[in-house]
Amino acid sequence: MEKITARTNDKIKYAVRLGESASLRKEAGEFFLEGARLCSDAVQTGIEIRQAFFTSKALWKYSEYVESIIAKSGICYEISAEVSQKLSDTENPQGVFCICRVKSDSDKNSLDCGGKYLALENLQDPSNLGAVCRSAEALGLDGLIVSGGCDVYNPKALRASMGSLLRMNVITCGNLRELIEKANLSGMKTLASVPKNTAADIRTVSMDGGVICCVGNEGSGLSKEVIEACTAQVTIPMSGRAESFNASAAAAILAWELKR
Repeated sequence: MEKITARTNDKIKYAVRLGESASLRKEAGEFFLEGARLCSDAVQTGIEIRQAFFTSKALWKYSEYVESIIAKSGICYEISAEVSQKLSDTENPQGVFCICRVKSDSDKNSLDCGGKYLALENLQDPSNLGAVCRSAEALGLDGLIVSGGCDVYNPKALRASMGSLLRMNVITCGNLRELIEKANLSGMKTLASVPKNTAADIRTVSMDGGVICCVGNEGSGLSKEVIEACTAQVTIPMSGRAESFNASAAAAILAWELKR
């Protein structure tokens, strides 16, 4: 296993840029992953591991995870603690990192007209995106639709999702309104979640058949175009003085109702 001890090594600089730049991830078709459990999870999910980096400490401390990663990796490197700190965006890195291939369209499932989905429009906080996906997987949704906002391969989103973004059927689309209109034509129920008293109480809405429930941007909510495209507007009843839920909290409640 080749050793890398210089923080200025080209492979290390590329890995850092990959973690920071959504445009580079899209151009290269690769993404950066950190953490023993998360990298091992990627292997078990069938994600292609092109390069892997381990500190000497990680090789024995996380040996069970590391062995599974090495067995499926293209190239492996042993790195110094200083290099590990350069690669990590956490205070105490585990010393396990991977460069992985982005899923191709052929690896993804299409929209099942009988399934239950959350659709996210322009979610900006990667931690929110990750948390929503984790809840969606835990509650058994058929997939997540992501339109605009932060990149699904953002390292913070991947970490917050605890691997759910790699395991779930995540459908990315450039125009959510068009997807909603096509879903309407296929007979799916499409719901726009809004903080309005005039909207239907989510607890009273039938969830029979295929359903897409849309969640909007943290600050401005859903766009007017998406709200108008949906077949109904729903809301989560609130008491107290809070005007709205955090996006990930709202999404978790909506996901629960979709599957209740």
